[in-house]
Amino acid sequence: MSTYPASALEAKPTEILKTKSSNQSRLKRRNALYGYLFISPMMLGFLIFMAGPILAAFVLSLTDYSLLHPSTFVGADNYAQVLTKDDLFWTSIKNTLYFSAGLIPLNLGLSLALAILLSAKLPGMGIFRTAIFTPVVTSIIVWAIVWKYVFATDAGLVNQILGFFGVTGPAWMYNTHLVMPVVILVSVLKKVGMNMVIFLAALQDVPKMYYEAATIDGASKWKQFTKITLPMISPSLFLTLIITLIGSLKVFSQIVVMTDGGPGTSTNVLVYYIYKLAFKTFDLGYASAVAFILFFLVLALTIVQWYFRKRWVHHEE
Repeated sequence: MSTYPASALEAKPTEILKTKSSNQSRLKRRNALYGYLFISPMMLGFLIFMAGPILAAFVLSLTDYSLLHPSTFVGADNYAQVLTKDDLFWTSIKNTLYFSAGLIPLNLGLSLALAILLSAKLPGMGIFRTAIFTPVVTSIIVWAIVWKYVFATDAGLVNQILGFFGVTGPAWMYNTHLVMPVVILVSVLKKVGMNMVIFLAALQDVPKMYYEAATIDGASKWKQFTKITLPMISPSLFLTLIITLIGSLKVFSQIVVMTDGGPGTSTNVLVYYIYKLAFKTFDLGYASAVAFILFFLVLALTIVQWYFRKRWVHHEE
């Protein structure tokens, strides 16, 4: 004798499907509710500490808000003045692009070379990897202070070494032609370990059978590197390129510690210019407009790279 109620046994197939669909919908809604509850603290923090300040900065960029006098709405005047009348802004753009153009190829090239050298499974490689990665976790302020004294004119380590060979070292930090290359070099040494780790992981994922087949075909090491290694690690190259580009456009701490934007305006980069406008002259509205121009510059360069990635980034199917 069956234990099911008569109503269940007499139910039509369509009614059973409707009941099953309704139960699944309730389960999905309940799971979605749990998901929203779990991410709500992060979303709340994002709205309060990220979206709110960004919106407030955009509103400020449309005013002449200053701590020194009452603010008024000026519309797009700040943007127009920045782009058409502000020579120091264009100098800052030029210095920022100069820094990026020097940092990106040097950083990526050195990171890849170190990753290839340290990918060999030889005794003691862990020590070298740790030594190269250590600057990444070091405070940028401490790092910049140390290198400022290394390149000091009289008592600096570099000029002391040059003096040992009878060469009088230049005033690195006071020469308008030398100071930016010094800042670029210091920044490369600080960040090279991070990209090296990414390249190391990518190199270890390249299947060995490709190299074995290329060796049997008589391909040289250089050809193996250009035809196998570079295409296979191109997604990691693209990632590091994006990260390094955005980081270079936001360079700030080493400029403040090592050069203070000088000598003259030779290292007055864009973020440092925003800092001076906001916290030295208290022109917060104008500084916000420059900050949003920097945002659109970063966005445009990232979109361009994303568009051209299809031409050189390889995705194995």
